[in-house]
Amino acid sequence: MLEPKHRIPPLAAALGLLALLTGCRVGPRYHAPAPPAVTAPNYKESTVNFKNARGWKVANPQTAMLLGNWWEIYHQPELNSLEGQLNINNQNIKTYFENFMAARAVIAQARSLYWPTITLSPAWSRSKSSGSLFKSSTANTGQTSTLWSLPLSVSWTPDFFGKIRNEVRSAQYAAQISAADLEEEKLIEQASLAQYFFEIRGQDMLQQILNQTVAADQQTLNSAQGAYEAGTGDYIAVIEAKNTLQSAQSAAINVGLLRAQYEHAIAVLLGKVPTDFSIPAKPMVYTAPAIPVGVPSELTERRPDVAAAERKLAEDNATIGIGYGAFFPAVTLSARGGYQTSAPKHLFDWPSRFWSIGPAISQTVFEGGLYRAQLHQYEAIYNADLSTYRQTVLTAFQQVEDSLAATRIYSQQILRQQEAVESAQQYLKLEIVRYKTGVDPYVDVVLAQTTLLGDQTTLNALQVDEMLSSVQLVESLGGGWNRAQLPTPRQVSAKVAKGAYTMQH
Repeated sequence: MLEPKHRIPPLAAALGLLALLTGCRVGPRYHAPAPPAVTAPNYKESTVNFKNARGWKVANPQTAMLLGNWWEIYHQPELNSLEGQLNINNQNIKTYFENFMAARAVIAQARSLYWPTITLSPAWSRSKSSGSLFKSSTANTGQTSTLWSLPLSVSWTPDFFGKIRNEVRSAQYAAQISAADLEEEKLIEQASLAQYFFEIRGQDMLQQILNQTVAADQQTLNSAQGAYEAGTGDYIAVIEAKNTLQSAQSAAINVGLLRAQYEHAIAVLLGKVPTDFSIPAKPMVYTAPAIPVGVPSELTERRPDVAAAERKLAEDNATIGIGYGAFFPAVTLSARGGYQTSAPKHLFDWPSRFWSIGPAISQTVFEGGLYRAQLHQYEAIYNADLSTYRQTVLTAFQQVEDSLAATRIYSQQILRQQEAVESAQQYLKLEIVRYKTGVDPYVDVVLAQTTLLGDQTTLNALQVDEMLSSVQLVESLGGGWNRAQLPTPRQVSAKVAKGAYTMQH
């Protein structure tokens, strides 16, 4: 036996045991799953087929990455201004931001369980007992009494087996998921705005093409009408010219429908009433810029949706720990004390004090297999979300490769279509000469006009599609976001002063 001077005092032993128990945490340790291995140094669609041909190519070097405000790579001041307004006023982004703030509040709720609950419940009562309680154990039957009390209760459930810690971790990971969802929503809204913007410019260009066609068709009609009146032309040529003009005028009117809808969509993205918003017409032809795509092995670190899927696994793992904690007893330490008296002037006298103290242990003895079934449920959810994570990663690579292929192929198709437009223009000029010299009927001129308009319309559509696929590529690459921007569990747990956190963070 130890000598008396070496014996551990009972209080110290109890505190040591308490510290040891509170350091325990049940449940599996979390290890982030490894994403699918990527051995290729570059994306397949960034190098295949047209690497030595004219057309769109990725930025050099390919290892570079998008940074900051990705839309600035298009060098469009008007688009930059609209994107700046969207980040502040978009209602969907605000919704996700408030969801993130609510998730942070849940962490504070979970952390509050670390601390004891202290309750102060002063009370006053006046009562009279029945005077007919003969042979009763009740004292002072038939008497009126007054009671003043000032009790203080303290209750604390120590986190012996890490249940509260797992709940806090689960809330932290959920807040990280919400933060990643916020970044994903911002990227979606930003990309939608850029695409609507280029759609509008495409409609403006199409409007210009059709307006020019209408003007040319009007001149042709005037020439046919003059030739007919001079006796050198047929009336059928006048009718054909008039029909061609009317068809072009109808198409020119129809362009306004899609443009108006895209404009209204941008207004809503900016949190504005479409009635009070407009974008001036500006026919422009854009060429997709070279975009830094980085290397495939970095993609999972650049996509907020992949980060959210991985954090969901961490949350599931913490939930499994909570399930394990249900198998262990809950120990509650409670104390109650205060002052109680029938006369207010004696409320704080030393004899008026009362107190009680004692621990309580609660353990479910039989629950019909409920806890084990819940644990199996949590494990199945984890495995399902693991598959979701892997599918999210695979989808990310698919989207990048799809966008790379689309942007590259559209650029190649545009080059051929530009040549087709030039040929159609030459064809029309020659056909007009042949018509005026009486070699060909006017119907051949109509055919040449229709061919030119179709080629011009196709070229404009391809140029818009190239820009849309370029924006989709930026979105697929994560828009310049990086996992290092995801707040850590400690950061999402930090206390935020009222009004100190805005969407700009």
